[in-house]
Amino acid sequence: MMKKKQSKKKILNKRKKKLPNQAVFENIEKKVISTSTKKPSSSGIPKYVADRMARRIFFTAGIPTILGMSVFVVSYIIVTKNIAEIPPSSTIAISALFFLLGLAGLSFGILSASWDKEPGSFFGIENIPMNIERAKAAFKPASQNFEQEK
Repeated sequence: MMKKKQSKKKILNKRKKKLPNQAVFENIEKKVISTSTKKPSSSGIPKYVADRMARRIFFTAGIPTILGMSVFVVSYIIVTKNIAEIPPSSTIAISALFFLLGLAGLSFGILSASWDKEPGSFFGIENIPMNIERAKAAFKPASQNFEQEK
């Protein structure tokens, strides 16, 4: 006689380990405790610097980007109210100019932020060369950074 084929579910259920619920939860608790006791790495950006960068980015990139989007709205209103005839190419060119200004502002906002506890100057131009060096060092292999520190 031929044997009846077993369904895949039955085969998988036979292979699974049966652990009591308490043992499963103990293992999870051990994993959570071991991951939460690790020291945070010091290679990240400190919170006060990140907040300073965010403020600078809002003003130097956010405002031009909002202006770039509002160009389309203002142009639409001017054309539909028959105030003036604006060619679509100039609308796109002015909008692109604001978006490029926002892109430059994004870079400036990141690179001009001071890493000191004190905020630094208003524009932060003196911080740009130092922050460019930090960015270059971040992309070097770790062994090169270690050798430079010695």
